[in-house]
Amino acid sequence: MKYALLALPLMLLAACEPAPEGEPVTRTRIDGQGSPSDAPTPSDTASGTTRVESACRSIIFEDSPFTHCLATPARHTVSMDLGPSGEAPYRSLTALSRTQSPDSIAFAMNGGMYDDEGKPIGYYVENGDRLQTLNTAGGEGNFHMRPNGVFFGTDGKWEVRATDDFLANVRERPQFGTQSGPMLVIDGKLHPEISQDGESRYIRNAVGVDDKGRAHFVISNGPVSFGKLARFYRDQLKVKNALYLDGNVSALWNPATGRLDTGAPIGPIIVVGKKDQQSD
Repeated sequence: MKYALLALPLMLLAACEPAPEGEPVTRTRIDGQGSPSDAPTPSDTASGTTRVESACRSIIFEDSPFTHCLATPARHTVSMDLGPSGEAPYRSLTALSRTQSPDSIAFAMNGGMYDDEGKPIGYYVENGDRLQTLNTAGGEGNFHMRPNGVFFGTDGKWEVRATDDFLANVRERPQFGTQSGPMLVIDGKLHPEISQDGESRYIRNAVGVDDKGRAHFVISNGPVSFGKLARFYRDQLKVKNALYLDGNVSALWNPATGRLDTGAPIGPIIVVGKKDQQSD
């Protein structure tokens, strides 16, 4: 097992809003160009000399800019990465990028709530090893806004389920999994406690899986409400189940466009890798 099983008592949540003070998120480039379509279009690399395909695109929804990154089972893999084996968590996408070949990565995004050390406070599975059990405890903060949920998968089958649904119906340990909260969309309906447009505004990110099994990762490029992010999934992407990942610390690495967000320390990281297309 990559890490010792984390203790069940929860530490003070570092990922829940408001986040600890830190360097404001810096975004080096906004991904994607052109009008929205069902699949991302090629984008120039940061050098401007080679055209490579980007899994991410920009979309304006209700006058707010979002970056939408699409992972498809035929073209991509999804995994979790907390940190180097036996070492402390990365705490940044920059640290992760130093350990990965950019050519092998479609994109990466922070994914899941964490404690002061950057370790997950909810269910967390990496390479089939369960490093933290499912958290059904009550409490304050976004993570505990019921229902919260789990993003997980095995062999290209990815799902988002509410925590109670996951507990009742998932019997085998997945290859990867991360628990976060709240759910934004549950069975096509908005979370009952999310207002139309609350006063809280942060740069936020989330994940949802559509009826075709594709994973839709979204990060806002400016502060937005929970309600707007949830409607983006329901109304724009037509995703029936979507999970909030975090806010204020939200970050994206997209090697295709040279975007590498920096800012406050993060915790678990979702890594979307490129499959060898010759094997598809």
